[in-house]
Amino acid sequence: MTDQATAAATESPDIPGKPTSASRTTLSHIMTHNDTNLLGTVHGGVIMKLVDDAAGAVAGRHSGGPAVTASMDEMAFLEPVRVGDLVHVKAQVNWTGRTSMEVGVRVLAERWNESAPATQVGSAYLVFAAVDADGKPRRVPPVLPETERDRRRYQEAQIRRAHRLARRRAILELRERRAAEGFED
Repeated sequence: MTDQATAAATESPDIPGKPTSASRTTLSHIMTHNDTNLLGTVHGGVIMKLVDDAAGAVAGRHSGGPAVTASMDEMAFLEPVRVGDLVHVKAQVNWTGRTSMEVGVRVLAERWNESAPATQVGSAYLVFAAVDADGKPRRVPPVLPETERDRRRYQEAQIRRAHRLARRRAILELRERRAAEGFED
């Protein structure tokens, strides 16, 4: 366990941590002609919905209740997906804060009628916020990385979080400066 994960676990003594494997999941779907764009490949939006669905399931499992998508970043489409591809969307919680979680997702595709190994066709990182029945943020259990890969993902997630927060601060500061200078957006 990383020092940060240990600290997170001790900050939330009333909420026991959960290992990464407790909520990891795979969603599989075969692509049909209904999923295609004008180029004959699968719409990026179809893949993004599968990514959001799988990540949402993982976030809900980890947090023990409803969780909503707060952001999606670094969605990368590495290869086109075609009709007849069996798509596997693998998701896991990489990092947890007080009320939010980063979920990492890998998208793999293989031909439905071939035994060749699946190829990675995409990846994404999503942030989910756990919410109560009134839609208010609620605490989440700390994630407990189990493997070296999990620990690496946890550390990388912290870097992405720091970048998200810095970007948000910089944008707000710019808007405040522009407003102080009399510019209307």
